[in-house]
This record gives sequence, C-alpha cells and structure tokens, in this order.
Amino acid sequence: MKTRRIGATDVVVSQIGFGCGGNAGLMVRGTAAEQERVIGYALERGITYFDNAPDYGDGRSEEDLGSALRLLKARPVINTKVEIRAENLNDIADHVVRSVEGSLRRLRIDACDIVQIHNGPVARRPESQGRGYRTLWIEDYVRPGGAMEGLRRLLESGKTRYAGLVARGDDAAEVSALLKTGLLHLVNVPFTLLNPTAGYRKPPGLAVDKDYGQVIDVAHSAGAGAAIFSPLAGGMLTDAVISGQGTHPLARPKDTSASKARRELLLARRFRALAAEHRLSLVELAYRFILGHSGVGTVLGGFSSVEQVEDTVRAAADADSLPDEILEQVRQIWDEDGG
Repeated sequence: MKTRRIGATDVVVSQIGFGCGGNAGLMVRGTAAEQERVIGYALERGITYFDNAPDYGDGRSEEDLGSALRLLKARPVINTKVEIRAENLNDIADHVVRSVEGSLRRLRIDACDIVQIHNGPVARRPESQGRGYRTLWIEDYVRPGGAMEGLRRLLESGKTRYAGLVARGDDAAEVSALLKTGLLHLVNVPFTLLNPTAGYRKPPGLAVDKDYGQVIDVAHSAGAGAAIFSPLAGGMLTDAVISGQGTHPLARPKDTSASKARRELLLARRFRALAAEHRLSLVELAYRFILGHSGVGTVLGGFSSVEQVEDTVRAAADADSLPDEILEQVRQIWDEDGG
C-alpha cells in the first residue's frame, strides 16, 4: 500500500482510507464479528486511515470502530467530525468541544488525529431546521463563539492534532477563505468520473448538480490535503449497480429511477466500456483517475465486506496514474454527455 502526506502536515496515511459512513452499511448495520473481520483485513492490507462521524448511526459507527480497534490492538490515524444543527447555533464553539469529547469516549481514545466540521460553508444563512447539517453560514464559522473557535479550543487542548471541514459544492470561495486562516488542514470532498469538478474545471458538455470549484487545488495551495469520499458515486460506478444487481445487503439501496440517476447510469456504462477496452475494471479506472491528482491525500472506500476491501486494494493501492490516452477518452465522454 502506497502512502501520502496530508497537505503540509506530518500525517502520512494510506492512499486508500476506510470510510465508516452509512452508505456501505458495515459500521451502522453490520455485526461486531463482521466489523472486526473487515477492519482487521483492511489493517492487514495496509489501510491506516479511518474516517468517521457521530452522525453515522447516531454514534454507533464510532462506538463500534473503537471496540473493534481495541480488540485488534490497533491505533490507525482516526478522523471524526462535528455536525452543527439548528439547536446548536447559540453555542457553536461549546457544542464543537462537547461533540468531540463524546466522540473520543465512543472511539476509546484520548485524542483524534483530525476533526472536521461536517457542514459545508455557504455565503448566505441557510434555513437550518431539525437534524439537517449539510451547510453552515460562513459567519457562523468565523464569528466569536463560532465553529472555528471551537476547533481552536480542541487544538489548544490537544484533543485533536489537526482540523478541517467538508466541502459540499458551490462553496470553493468560502472554503478558500477559511483555509487562509491557517487553522484547517484537510478538506473532504467528492471527486469522481461522474463529477470531476473538485479537481478539474467543469467540462462544458458535462451536466453536474454541484460545481466543486477545483477545491482540491484550492486546498493544496493553502497547504491542506484532500480526502475523497464516495469515489464510486454511491455505488453508481460499480458493475453490480450498472447490471441491475443492486448493492451489498448491508449497503443502502441505490435508486436509479430518477432522471439524474438515469443519466449518471448511462455515463457509468460508458466508463465501464472504456475500462474494459483497456483491460481495467471499472473500480480500477475510478480509483486511478482520482489518485492521478497530486492534491489527493487519501480516497475513502466505503467497504461492506472483505471482498470489497480486496477489490479496491488490488485495483488501486499500487496503481499508477492513468495514461494520457485514457484521460483523453475520459474527457471525450464528458464532452459528449450533452448536459
């Protein structure tokens, strides 16, 4: 397994990371035995970075990861996050600290390596309601008692070594402004064959629901790294979904009936044909495309089984960047999407 450094930090991680979110289902719906087996195998295959959040299973993912790592006597690099909801807006900084203290208890560790704000920053105040947390007004990041103050307290107390955030799209200017403070060192962002805008300028002919504004380059120029989540577009870039077999029993079902999903499915089929033309698997094409960007620190696989870990490690862990010939064919597929 090759390793990469996270931005300008001293944190070196496997270029394939372990995503503990709910999409793959293992850490929120799997049994303890299944979790221990898959996590143990991932560690054996050289995966040293685990990405978690209290929102994943309402704390279950963190708790189960902590239990599994204790049984396996392992201490990889661990990231967790903070979700800021409407009920937290009056005491954001205090909430950030309390949330991470709760995460540390569930993870059974004294400090995290990285803590991120799970809300993406936006220019205008969002309508925060109920349990929603996808976005947070940038003023609530930077004001006294805001999210950045909470992260600063965590860093000063030693409860985390580094801090970061999640980019949600159409927010590159806000992410850039926060990175310029020097407090943040890791951005989580999707970057896929179906939407490459986190790493490349939007292709004129490609329809995307969000433009990520080349935020990987924005982060790199600020000395920060990028962790890529949902590298297979929530399963869309897999043979199982393309062929109609569906996802793993532990994973969330993939609905391909909506117009956006149908269009993405057509693109995914073209990428599968391209991969086959060059004797690659679709997973290998997807991961090698991502890892070809020098600003990427790690790619977070969503693993439901040992077999998925093995497929990913075999396809991508030691792979080189895609040849220019294949990249040019990828660009042609984007340009022919037609919007």
